[in-house]
Amino acid sequence: MLAVLVGGCAGKGQIDIEGGIGITAVRSACPSVGIPASTGDITVFDPPASRDAAAIDVTALMTNVRSTCTDAGADIVTAVTFDVRASRIRGDAARDVTLPYFITIVRGGTAVIAKRIGHVTVHFDAGQTRAQASGTANAIVARSAATLPEEVRKKLTEKRKAGDTNAAVDPLTAPGVRQAVLSASFEALVGFQLTEDQLKYNATR
Repeated sequence: MLAVLVGGCAGKGQIDIEGGIGITAVRSACPSVGIPASTGDITVFDPPASRDAAAIDVTALMTNVRSTCTDAGADIVTAVTFDVRASRIRGDAARDVTLPYFITIVRGGTAVIAKRIGHVTVHFDAGQTRAQASGTANAIVARSAATLPEEVRKKLTEKRKAGDTNAAVDPLTAPGVRQAVLSASFEALVGFQLTEDQLKYNATR
């Protein structure tokens, strides 16, 4: 954890008035985890080229995304787990449905720097139309890449006193500081690996 302190020794979220004016905040080197828009569910059609409601075969939803971050070494390792809840239209014979998913590492909110594809298999018992499975994925980020440069940390933690010309200026408004914080910020995103048609279906239905 990197404590971003603006003056003094206050508790997290408290206002500090000793030796300057500021608010305590905390920045974690661990990436934030989530599901990108329109990739948290998947619809399988039979026949595959159809998009009619009557042709829907299987639908699945990714949910309960959780993460455990280990940041004690040179690499920051994030283990991501999630559940897949699926349903099928025909509940006749037992069936396994394998669905592709991805995990990607995004830097600065826009730059995809790594991506890996995995698969999760959902098993339907005979006569069963609903089933659930769990999936796992890992994301690794170099600690050096997620660490703010010393000069940027100094600017963010610089004590400011009331009346100073820069007391009311957020250091993050400085382009260099803002870019450094973005460059050291990472996300680990998981979702279903969709075809262009599936992604368009999710976005427009």
